[in-house]
Amino acid sequence: MTEGTPGGTPPIQLQDVTLRLGGETILDGVTLDVERGEFLALIGPSGGGKSTLLRVISGLLRPEKGRVVVQSAPALVFQDYRLLPWRTALRNVQLPADLGAGGGLEAHEALHLVGMDGYADYYPAQLSGGMRARVALARALAQSGDVLLLDEPFAALDALVRERFNAELLKVHQKTGRTTVLVTHSIREAVWLADRVAVLRGGRIVEVLDTRGEGRVSAYTDGLERHLRAVLGAGDSTRIRTEAPERFGWSRLLPLLAIALGLLLWQLTAARVDDRLVFPSPADVWASYVTHAPTLWRAFGITTGTALLGALTGGLVGLLLGYPIAKSRTLERFLSPFIVASQSTPIVILAPLLVLVLGFGLWPAVVVSSLSALYPLLVATMVGVREVDRAYHEVFSSLRATFWQRLTHLELPGALPVLLGGLRLSVSLATIGAVVWEFTDSNQQGLGFQVQRAGYNYEKPLQYAAIALLVLFGVLTYTVITTLERRVMRRRGR
Repeated sequence: MTEGTPGGTPPIQLQDVTLRLGGETILDGVTLDVERGEFLALIGPSGGGKSTLLRVISGLLRPEKGRVVVQSAPALVFQDYRLLPWRTALRNVQLPADLGAGGGLEAHEALHLVGMDGYADYYPAQLSGGMRARVALARALAQSGDVLLLDEPFAALDALVRERFNAELLKVHQKTGRTTVLVTHSIREAVWLADRVAVLRGGRIVEVLDTRGEGRVSAYTDGLERHLRAVLGAGDSTRIRTEAPERFGWSRLLPLLAIALGLLLWQLTAARVDDRLVFPSPADVWASYVTHAPTLWRAFGITTGTALLGALTGGLVGLLLGYPIAKSRTLERFLSPFIVASQSTPIVILAPLLVLVLGFGLWPAVVVSSLSALYPLLVATMVGVREVDRAYHEVFSSLRATFWQRLTHLELPGALPVLLGGLRLSVSLATIGAVVWEFTDSNQQGLGFQVQRAGYNYEKPLQYAAIALLVLFGVLTYTVITTLERRVMRRRGR
């Protein structure tokens, strides 16, 4: 067994650890102890098993044989940082506490320790690579336990910034005293930072070197390198990548221009036809609206209330069905014939049949509306949940997140952009379902009923006025959901 410095029971103990992945041996009889408060660096060629060994220590992978003892749940900093894009820097650092894995430094204190307290309210998309690295380190420091695992956290940074961060990492280690294991490809970085360096090659630890003392002092401070570093100055990573504020442009007026041109074309066509019973002008429609405004707005309330209740009910059922289907391909295959069949039959055909089963009134109308709204949210849930990056799932696994924590803090927020797209379509289809039901049920005297009655009575201006209110509702819901979509995507840097 490779022994570290004495000092009680080592917090990390590996005994004859062997692991095979895809039929290939990645770790072969690894035996290693890491002493309390020690800084150990793992170096070796690419594909030698360094990151795999780190995942074994963290508990993300289980070896086929051997003994792994880690006295407290390790905090793992991934190479690609894996900050949740919908959380600010501060809320990313608070994630361990939110999942019940806190107990390390308080979030503000951790951000201050890595020099990021001034950027607590920034989203990851607004931060440079070096700043994201600091936030990831702060998140690990906010996690409970005294073991810190670092998987090449600064590999993507330029040389100057990397050297500065190495110095800061060493200071953080000295302040916190955490047992630290660093995976790196840089020999100089390993020698300068670590108390010991373990060389991993071919899945085996071939040598462990003590690097305390002279090696650490001289790694960055000799000869020409020292002179070049003095000329270049210290690296920094405080450049913020933010989008320029969107300026007002004439393109924003294009929708208004299109509406004006449409009304003009409507007016010219109505003047040519010259028959308000066939094609009323905008002025005729407005006059009819003014005359029947109280009736139309009561009908508007009935239709929109039914549509919103239908969208809410259908959307909730779509979420409840879509999530388990997203997690199980077997369940998807089993239910797919029923789902496809339910959506292949137009609601206008089903509505008269459903009257026989459901009767008349508000709640049957909500049922028909919700049936129309269900499918888009079901599919959006399936797609959105499956698109959540597996890398984020690994973060939550390292934090020992429960099913409910994973669902509420990762899968639903991660799927939110796709869910909003599905909601936009669901509300439109729910409105169609509500109107179709009003064509069937005269007790529901909403806008659909008003359109139908006005048509029977040859009141074309009134019919057009009712249709215009339906269009208004569609435009309002589309605008609200689209605005929310844009806000969500902007925070994620898209």
